[in-house]
Amino acid sequence: METPHWSFLIAAAGSGSRLGGTPKQFRVLAGRPVWRWSYETAERLRSEGALLDIVLVLPAERIEEFAADCERLHITIARGGATRSESVLNGLEKCRGSHVLVHDGARPFITEDLLLALMSEAEEHGAAVPLLRCADALKKIDGSLLAAADRNIYLRTQTPQAFRREELTSLLRGASPADDEASLWTASGRGIARVDGDERNFKITTQFDWEMACAMAENDIERRTGHGFDIHRLAEGRPLIIAGVKVAGVDFGLFGHSDADVVTHAVMDALLGAAGEADIGTLFPASDEKWRGADSITLLRSVLALLASKGWRAEWVDATLIAQRPKLGALLPQFREKLNAELGGGGEHPRFNIKVKSAEECGSAGRGECMICHCVAEISRIAL
Repeated sequence: METPHWSFLIAAAGSGSRLGGTPKQFRVLAGRPVWRWSYETAERLRSEGALLDIVLVLPAERIEEFAADCERLHITIARGGATRSESVLNGLEKCRGSHVLVHDGARPFITEDLLLALMSEAEEHGAAVPLLRCADALKKIDGSLLAAADRNIYLRTQTPQAFRREELTSLLRGASPADDEASLWTASGRGIARVDGDERNFKITTQFDWEMACAMAENDIERRTGHGFDIHRLAEGRPLIIAGVKVAGVDFGLFGHSDADVVTHAVMDALLGAAGEADIGTLFPASDEKWRGADSITLLRSVLALLASKGWRAEWVDATLIAQRPKLGALLPQFREKLNAELGGGGEHPRFNIKVKSAEECGSAGRGECMICHCVAEISRIAL
């Protein structure tokens, strides 16, 4: 039998009308949109080879907003439809796996263990769903009266739900809208395996749910801070590249094995230090010719990918550039815009700031012989 390959589909195209305001899957929960929490759990499994791809279904009007982020995170975007079934079908057509986990974007607290249990059961039985027993006494409406219902025969359904992808796709084509994919699967006469659900894996629906999620998220976030430092001497005939921006109108630049972007180098070391990783001299050694003249922004993307594979993301980066010449103050907005774009920030939610200081004619920087950059970075991840 061919080895199953898994896709992870996040359904985030709903309107979230019951909670009101910004749709719940796009609300910012402890610094990241709610749907990003599910993505980050799935990404850890993808980095280990357990998942093939991740697909995010978005409302048409939100696709442009998240396109750059999704490209950087290697997320495939699918356009939402008029119904949940149509949205999931659009997402399935973008998936590449033989099997798929379909998950609500408004359930941020999934775990790797739950995903792996569902995958194992679905590989054996064709489909699997997480279920929870009802703890409260249940009642049913019987005419004008309330009657007792046997809570032992009712179970609460969660996501993600796991299926053979082609079978689920066939069922969704032309199907009437269903509460969830498991309902459609069982209505077709197919069997489905049961996996114990997780009480923490609730769907944000009401204001109380949102407040509970905010309280839980703060407890679930691990934060670290790192420091970065870099120094490069000035040299004639070199391009001057600062924070990924080529400075025009000067005939000198910074000397180094790569493009010698002193700010981006300090940013990378601050991020790596916060994550407890090796520095850029170890990851991209000057002794290796393949790094000669390397674009530091490309190296930064590699660093961010390394951190993302371990669940980390940059929350805030602050840099101080010490340079006697040339005058760089007018370029600070460009520096900020460039690195904010790389770090996934900008607008009302920046993640990068930079100041430039004169060395007051002190030392080698003050004599205009070099530039120095210090940087601090805060990173965070869902606690493992």
